[in-house]
Parts: sequence; structure tokens; C-alpha cells
Amino acid sequence: MFSELLEQYRWPVIKQAIETKTRRDVEVALARTDRTLADFQALISPAAAPYLEEMARQSHHLTQQRFGKTMQLYAPLYLSNECQNICTYCAFSVDNKIRRRTLNDEEILREADALKAMGYQHVLLVTGEANQTVGVPYLKNAIRLLRSRFAHISMEVQPLEQAAYEELIPEGLHTVLVYQETYDRDSYKIHHPKGKKASYQYRVETPDRLGRAGIHKMGLGTLLGLSDWRTDSFFTALHLHYLERTYWQTRYSLSFPRLRPIDVLGAEGVTSRDFGNCLTDRELVQLICAYRLFSPEVELSLSTRESPTFRDHVIRLGITSISAGSKTNPGGYAVEPQSLEQFEISDERSPAEMAEVIRRAGYEPVWKDWDASLMTVYP
Repeated sequence: MFSELLEQYRWPVIKQAIETKTRRDVEVALARTDRTLADFQALISPAAAPYLEEMARQSHHLTQQRFGKTMQLYAPLYLSNECQNICTYCAFSVDNKIRRRTLNDEEILREADALKAMGYQHVLLVTGEANQTVGVPYLKNAIRLLRSRFAHISMEVQPLEQAAYEELIPEGLHTVLVYQETYDRDSYKIHHPKGKKASYQYRVETPDRLGRAGIHKMGLGTLLGLSDWRTDSFFTALHLHYLERTYWQTRYSLSFPRLRPIDVLGAEGVTSRDFGNCLTDRELVQLICAYRLFSPEVELSLSTRESPTFRDHVIRLGITSISAGSKTNPGGYAVEPQSLEQFEISDERSPAEMAEVIRRAGYEPVWKDWDASLMTVYP
């Protein structure tokens, strides 16, 4: 179990190790082809900042070597904003007095039709964490409704038991994203004071349950800004390193969600809670390149949290999948566009506009994950 490996590491020790890396450490890491966790520490360290151009060059080369000049497009489909947790950074938090909404079958299909009309073949199902409302029976039904419409179905919902994943995979579930939010136990406790999500241990063991269940692909990540981003990123790399060797049949992806403003409903109406930037654009580029140099096989994903300018410039630097036209509220595409979103997006361009940007960069937009052809074909 990864939780057992995690016990061997201490946050302050890792943080200090990263901060004290030298230019020589960075140069050694850049000269290697099979990089270690210590090399990754050097590549995300302050000492690596002057080497960003070389990191970007190598990241670009490795990405084209493994993935070619392609960019996969996907979109989230929010099924529900009901949640039983308190999370200080999320608009779906149970203490935020917003109107709750869970899509029914007809509404799910209307949202799916809207996404299909945009060209999407890859959909990411998203809910809050409310087992009684959007538990396994609801998720199974949603997958059954959508599996004939999409080539690739991903899911970002509450962590489940291994048996639940084993029940959903044969229905057509291809990928599960489960972000630890932060590996810093103290910060995790502060930002998750109530609900099942308050259990750090249960959440951090979810990828092991997914691996044992035989999921085709899983996504990892931390919410950049809840704690020191460099240290959190090291622990994400440690987790990825463990999973790639333990569940080698599974594919992996990483995401880079920076904290974004959320809408909070209180006595005075709707107000915006802005967390500010947790790391600069230059530091995020450094992080993206560092992950690519550490793991040439991992898929790197960037959402509409980021600005159009930033997204346009990082297409060539290691990213392999990107969202466009995203709505982060249930029914946001066709059913109820004006309901409160989970977080504010920054890039509001349509999928067609984003596809054209990708083409102008010399890449081919890909709407379908062709690995789905290797899985069971459903009637």
C-alpha cells in the first residue's frame, strides 16, 4: 500500500531537500535519461529556474517522441452539486447554501447531446461527494446511459470501495480521477473539517483500490495552493512512481489545478472567494516540464482553470490533453446554464476555437481515446 511507503517520508525533510538543491543537482538531473525522485526534486527546486528553457526543450522532445503531435480534447459533464463534505475551497461544500441539483436521465442525455454537438467523444463525469444521492447505483445508470454516445468515459466523484470500481468498470468506466488535494496532513485537516473526505487515509489509499480493481487509467494531482506546491508535487511524483511499478498495466495522467475563485452564498447574497495565485505561470511551466522529464509515459492534462494565453503557450511543452468549453455546474451546457459553478473558469473559448488554436500550433486535435477499441464493445 502506498500509505505504508508514505510513512517513510516527512514533509519538512522533503521541503528542505527541495529548497537546498543546487545548480549542479539540476545539471545532473538534466543530463540523465532515467531520472530518480532526487532528480525530480532538483527539477522543481528554485535552483532549476535558470534552466527552464532547457527543461522546456527536453520536455517538448520527449512528449513528441511518445505522443506525437496530437492533443486530446475532453469535457466535464457535471451530474450533481450535492455534497456531504466541508471543503474550504469548493463551491459545492455542504456549508455553502446554494441550490442543489442532481440531473435525471433526461437531463443527462440533454447534456450529452450538447457535448456531442461540440464534437466530443471523451466525457468526464463529475459529482460532489454524496453517496446517498449519487452513489454507485446512480453512477452505474449514468454510465449505461452514456456508453453508447461516447468512446471514453472518465469519472471524478467520491472515492469508492474496490468492489464498487469492479462493478462500474464492466459497465464502461474507463478512467477515474482522484486528486489527493494535498499530501500535507496538517493542511488537509484544515481544509477538510467535515464529511467522509476528512479521512486522509481513506482518500490516499483510493488509487490502490483502483489498481487492484483493474482500472484502465487513473488520474492523480494536488490542488496547487493548499500547501507548498513544490513539496506537494514531490509527493504526487512519489505516488505516481509507486503506482507505475505496482499496477503497471494501468495508464496514468496528472493534472495541475491551481486554486480558482468560487461563489459563496451567504446572508448578503452571492460573493466571490478568491484565493489568489499559488504559483506563478513560470513556476507552473517548470512543474509541467519536470513531470515530463521524470515520467515520459504519463499523460499531462490542463483544464480551463488556466488563461487562454497560458494554455496557448504550453501546448508544445508537455501537455497531452486539454479541456475546452467547460461548464462546472450541473446542467451547464443545456439544462440550466445559470446555476452556480464549482469554480470559475478562465478560458471560455469554444471547443471549435480551441481545436483551431491546436491546429495553428502544428498539432492535431483528437476527440476520441482510441484505447477504448481495446475494451469490451457494448450494444
